[in-house]
Amino acid sequence: MPEGPEIRRAADKIAQVLEGQQIVDIHFGLDRLKGRERDFRGAEVREIETRGKALLTHFDNELTIYSHNQLYGRWYVVKRDAYPKTNRSLRLSLHTCTHSALLYSASDISIWDRFELDLHPFLAKIGPDILNPKLNWKEISQRLRSERFRRRTLASLYLAQDFLAGIGNYLRSEILFDAKVLPDARPRDLSVKQLNDLGRSTLKISQRAYRTAGITNPPRRVAHLKKQGLKRGAFRHAVFGRHRQSCYECGDSIRKDLLSGRRLYWCPGCQDA
Repeated sequence: MPEGPEIRRAADKIAQVLEGQQIVDIHFGLDRLKGRERDFRGAEVREIETRGKALLTHFDNELTIYSHNQLYGRWYVVKRDAYPKTNRSLRLSLHTCTHSALLYSASDISIWDRFELDLHPFLAKIGPDILNPKLNWKEISQRLRSERFRRRTLASLYLAQDFLAGIGNYLRSEILFDAKVLPDARPRDLSVKQLNDLGRSTLKISQRAYRTAGITNPPRRVAHLKKQGLKRGAFRHAVFGRHRQSCYECGDSIRKDLLSGRRLYWCPGCQDA
């Protein structure tokens, strides 16, 4: 499933061609939304917003199209009507005079009055967006210490969208590794310094993944590994997807756990607290 950085990067591309533009044509590929196209033809797109893994397209008629890619959804931004060659099902198409934004395979799409968005069952429950520019490490540290979250394991907490929205499998493993904390540790067991470091790592790794299209290793390490001839799959992450390979920092063997069917990777040599 795409995580917060991937959704935000998709939103950036969509915003480049839709924000401030009039929708001249639109198509819903879900039966329950057909007929609503007339509400959006001629409307102007005011803003493309993300909240965690959800994408919100706001219009000047005070309506918003909510979409969540789930496991298989994918956005394409193309020249007007230049449809990609794909076997995916087209669920939503938004057209200006010059460009098209196309959402394939996703089924979690709905239309909302903008003032009622906070009543959406997903949006009403999620925590702060990890890429919200107003979010700082102190707020994350405070949330970790709160009664609501302090007794949960970090492995569980760092997939909980009510804690922070936008974190998924790879970010969880990479953040906990960067902070040098064990996945089964609980915030209540950590020192103030460790909680503050975890808050900083949460922002640093999430923002790095956004800037680099999903690369979480530090730039210097990436450059070094590239010089060795390694491809993206090998230099992208510090621990995620690297089961039984040597840790770049301590040389210990990376371990893999399955928790509720979700993969988690960690280094016993580095994550000892």
